Amino acid sequence: MKIREATSRDLPGIVEIERLSFDNPWSLDAFERELSLPFSRMIVATKTATENASLIGFLCRWIVADECHILNVAVHPQMRQQGIGKRLMQHALAEARAKNVQVITLEVRRSNTAALSLYRGLGFRAIGIRPNYYVDEGEDAVVMTLDL
Repeated sequence: MKIREATSRDLPGIVEIERLSFDNPWSLDAFERELSLPFSRMIVATKTATENASLIGFLCRWIVADECHILNVAVHPQMRQQGIGKRLMQHALAEARAKNVQVITLEVRRSNTAALSLYRGLGFRAIGIRPNYYVDEGEDAVVMTLDL
């Protein structure tokens, strides 16, 4: 597996994984906007290191001053439970440390037990709940943080 910075060529694969992973996926426009923002960073995971290898996961985050906010993490449904999400998160954490980030935050669905377990295993702790954060489903988000 290889993890690298996302480019515009990766957008079709990112959008496909997003569509397969979430009931209310981000649009192509939303990902294009993220690629254009100077503080937004996106990485992708591929099965192999070849240039045209298919995407198996991605992570999008903002780094502003000494804070990082994880916006979106997804792994292709056929590739889950293989440590890909963990590797993407570890890559993002390593970059955050290198950029002297002090705190990382994220929101995760209260029902997403796999993600909650992953984040806790990486040292994140729950600090609150955002009621009805996922408006279309009326689901709460757990707010998590990691001090670096």
